[in-house]
Amino acid sequence: MLYVATRDTKGRGVYSAKKIQRDQVIERCEVLVIPEEETSLLDNTVLFNYYFCWGEDQKEGAIALGFGSIYNHSYTPNALYRIDLDDQVLEFVALRNIPANEEITINYNGAPEDKSPLWNADEIKWIE
Repeated sequence: MLYVATRDTKGRGVYSAKKIQRDQVIERCEVLVIPEEETSLLDNTVLFNYYFCWGEDQKEGAIALGFGSIYNHSYTPNALYRIDLDDQVLEFVALRNIPANEEITINYNGAPEDKSPLWNADEIKWIE
């Protein structure tokens, strides 16, 4: 059972009331696809921090439904996300066993080991 809670300085985050096993699918989220010509319109809105790059060339955007757009970033994540363009879903999967009530985090860069700076890293104070 997933839930959203506000803790620490990160604001809202996604947690599970039950232990999650390594490689377990945590959530499959349908997405709302944003056409390439409309993604730049998001830059000056609150949605800028909540959409995923989408499409074969990643020039489209996608807003994940469910809890998908609320997972927080970490450079040492306990989960990852996979893009399924055919089914238009994002799948969140545990990288390791995650104890109950531990925040579920992903690396916003896509690959869990990618340590490159985020798009506006200067403004985000809580990045590990």
